[in-house]
Amino acid sequence: MNRPSWSSLTVFERLFRDQGLIVAGTDEVGRGPLAGPVVAAAVILSPTAVIDGLDDSKKLSPKAREYLAECIYEQAQAIGIGGVGPRTIESINILEASRLAMRRAIGRLAVRPDLVLSDAMALPDSRYHTIAIVRGDQRSASVAAASVVAKVVRDRYMVELDHQFPGYGFLNHKGYPTRQHRQALTLLGSCPAHRQSFLHGG
Repeated sequence: MNRPSWSSLTVFERLFRDQGLIVAGTDEVGRGPLAGPVVAAAVILSPTAVIDGLDDSKKLSPKAREYLAECIYEQAQAIGIGGVGPRTIESINILEASRLAMRRAIGRLAVRPDLVLSDAMALPDSRYHTIAIVRGDQRSASVAAASVVAKVVRDRYMVELDHQFPGYGFLNHKGYPTRQHRQALTLLGSCPAHRQSFLHGG
């Protein structure tokens, strides 16, 4: 599968850096699962960074994501992670939880950005000017990097939940509504890691 070139992925970053701006990218993962948190990452890449093979995390194998996450940590100026758990997701809905996770991730950056690029997600309550880019995780290196980091962090957390709540198969499906997961729910009922509103269509 052809990956976007580094040159094409960094068009937005170079455009704004040429204006003297520090650019962060942010993205979230975990909007669709029945269990676990929604997790966001914010990444400010070094101007000298070159990360071959970077792409939308959904298009990458787990092994490729792990490798690219290591490259991102090595070549980033700053990385922030934010998460929102099931009870808050139920309380404020998944869209607002995704925005909250992104704001938390941006707020945990050790370097303050002048501008934030997001994957098609407006952040109206953010203190930072945000540009929502359609398919941003395929068009911006910073957003793609955030997508990969968020996915790796969330997947690792779901492996921990698999040990805490055995029998549901979190290790395999990471909380998504697979046949295995639904069968486990029928047999075991839900656990504290589940989003009750998702299970009952709320």
